[in-house]
Amino acid sequence: MTCPVTGAAPGPVPLSGPRFTIEPARLYRELRRDHGPVAPVLLDGDVPAWLVLGYRELHQVTGDPVLYSRDSELWNQWPNIPADWPLLPMIGHKQPSILYTVGERHTERAAMIAHALESVDPFELKAHAERFADELIDGFCGQGSTDIIAEYAMLLPVRVLATIYGFPDEEGPALVTALNDMINGREGALEGARHLAESMARLLADKHARPGPDVASAMLADTSGFTDTEIAEDLMVMMAAGHQPTADWIGNSLRLMLTDDRFAASLFGGRHSVAEAMNEVLWEDTPTQNVAGRWASRDTRLGGRHINAGDLVLLGLAAANADPQVRTDGSVLTGGNSAHFSFGHGEHRCPFPAQEVAEVIARTGIEVLIDRLPDLDLAVPAAELSRRPSPWLSGLTDLPVTFTPTPTAALGEPR
Repeated sequence: MTCPVTGAAPGPVPLSGPRFTIEPARLYRELRRDHGPVAPVLLDGDVPAWLVLGYRELHQVTGDPVLYSRDSELWNQWPNIPADWPLLPMIGHKQPSILYTVGERHTERAAMIAHALESVDPFELKAHAERFADELIDGFCGQGSTDIIAEYAMLLPVRVLATIYGFPDEEGPALVTALNDMINGREGALEGARHLAESMARLLADKHARPGPDVASAMLADTSGFTDTEIAEDLMVMMAAGHQPTADWIGNSLRLMLTDDRFAASLFGGRHSVAEAMNEVLWEDTPTQNVAGRWASRDTRLGGRHINAGDLVLLGLAAANADPQVRTDGSVLTGGNSAHFSFGHGEHRCPFPAQEVAEVIARTGIEVLIDRLPDLDLAVPAAELSRRPSPWLSGLTDLPVTFTPTPTAALGEPR
């Protein structure tokens, strides 16, 4: 890819390193200032790509699945990509999942997934989330301190998802490790993807023999003619897309509530602004900050840039949410405004039933925590909090808190 640079503008910027990890929002602002709504960037190993920073440009890309295709086989960089490239699991070379399927077959797969997720009883989903939340809190509520990320947020979503998908409870912890390694895109990424694939294969074999009232069984019962390989790939996508962003949604929302006085009442007097904090996070600190991606099916222009056929176009969800062209007053957006890109846009956006599942898990997790530990407080200065080094997701490495030690749920008053 030839990165056109006008005048003295700086060259491509790596989507990695301390600046990207510590202050991604500032980096996106600088990229927009220096390059406009579409910026040349470098992925791990100096692999070139374009990052779409503009809200309107991102709407244009996600709304044109023919010009900006999800078919990763179009990528003009495949000859330069090593077999052990750590970002490979998130790009999708020769992966027969819904992420990289286009046209009518994608529509059929999306319908199958939506139908399977719609079969989840919302009351049972909330009950599962409450049960696992209580179990996790019981593990640290008597200590007076904990790391909310490691001991709670990173464990809750996958425990709930594994249950509704049909996994035995005991497989949850290993799935957490595998998913996190894969998504972080570092040395354990390929091994994490392998473990997840093997777990899905075992799950489907078990559900063929003993189907149940779960998502995996519902997908296997679909009559559209999908193979076990396709269903396993889609379950992997659903697990990855459902677990880590939801964990980061919990962590980022709690960080906001613990550091912003506007949400103090939620911690000390009730739940009324939990939803507002969660929605503000989707605008200001979205868990899914970048998505890989789309591939140009022909030469084109976007945001004043020449895009070559086969170029990788990354969706800068976090940057687009903060685009000053649509945030002219600079205000934060809470309440019912959901015009953010945090769930994507277009035919490849996160299915609505999946959004509902994530919201139930995240909101229940936050509400149970503040019910059980109402005097939760940050144990370190907010400036000391750090983020994981992922080019795709924005979440905290830890969130240390203190609270008054309390009895376990079995010994305390019922909620």
